[in-house]
Amino acid sequence: MIRGHIIELKPNNVQANHLARACGVARKAYNWALHEWQRQYALDKAYRDACLAAGVEVDTKNLNKPSQAKLRRELNAIKRELFPYMLEVTKCAPQAAIMQLGDAYNNFFKGLAKYPTARKKGRDDRFSLSNDQFAIKGKSIRIPNLGWVRLKEALRFDGKIMSATISKRGGKWFVSVAVEIQKAVIPTKKTGKSVGVDLGITDLLVLSDGTKIKAPKPLQANLKKLRTLNKALSRTKKGSKNREKAKTKLSRLHYKIRCIRQDSLHQITTSLVNEFDVIAIEDLNVKGMVKNRRLSRAISDLGFFEFKRQLIYKATEQGKVVKSVGPFYPSSKTCSNCNHILGKDELTLKMREWLCPNCQVSHDRDLNASINILNNATVILTAA
Repeated sequence: MIRGHIIELKPNNVQANHLARACGVARKAYNWALHEWQRQYALDKAYRDACLAAGVEVDTKNLNKPSQAKLRRELNAIKRELFPYMLEVTKCAPQAAIMQLGDAYNNFFKGLAKYPTARKKGRDDRFSLSNDQFAIKGKSIRIPNLGWVRLKEALRFDGKIMSATISKRGGKWFVSVAVEIQKAVIPTKKTGKSVGVDLGITDLLVLSDGTKIKAPKPLQANLKKLRTLNKALSRTKKGSKNREKAKTKLSRLHYKIRCIRQDSLHQITTSLVNEFDVIAIEDLNVKGMVKNRRLSRAISDLGFFEFKRQLIYKATEQGKVVKSVGPFYPSSKTCSNCNHILGKDELTLKMREWLCPNCQVSHDRDLNASINILNNATVILTAA
């Protein structure tokens, strides 16, 4: 099992400038490789089309066949002459970036992701290190061509260190260390209890035992300040110092919102896993839900996907079970007492309570849905 630990770095000004240059090198290598991949692919396509038009067999020796391994070799051959600044930072920065581009293309060809796009400064400030290129000792990490940099805390996990990614968010530097854990987590004591969970907007969770957990909604709480900072950024001159300051303030607020959401979800999912042995959830189509312009901001603010991810991996570690029902199961429209299903127009979003026309039982919309989810969840979800 591979676990990641994100730790804040405490670099001095010289070290922070070096980390920024390494991010720039990784970004340049990624964008150069993307351009080369597209150029070579276009040349191959033109050659194939010319052979087809002429009725000549394609000679594979004349094809470029772009790949991440080939592009890494090409960059190594030209970087001393064309990009000498790449030699000032660790060799892993450009090499790992091109390997990540190769993974992005593989995911695109498999239909798992969109076509790769160029990285941008301020948005994709990161570079990666292989496990033989760095060392961690106590509250310090050794980075090639830089030396030891302070960490805010020591690495929590014991095991084989696989890799590290250094990134900048909210004006702060972080390192994400991937560790292969050999020792399994000791499972918590079994409780023998099961629960159904209905996700919502007003209440983040409604449990089948009647418990309701409010959503923190950090984005909504900070929306006024967010708009103010966005306006302040739009009024600054491009390339100016004031613009950089405004971008940093905005980035810090986005990071604060993310931290509040993450912390809340961690507390909720840990509590659920500790209290219940079986947790049933609805496999929501989040991508489809955010296409609703009226609800997209509220849904994104709740973090449905992150809730599901945390719940599954924590339950797997503790020997608990997470089950799900399909996204098209009518959990809200089905009577949990007699299984009568309401028609398409009989239950609107505004109706929070309804009376079953078949058995005359009154239902709280969300509580009824959570009971149905518990009773009908069959698909067991496990961490990949």
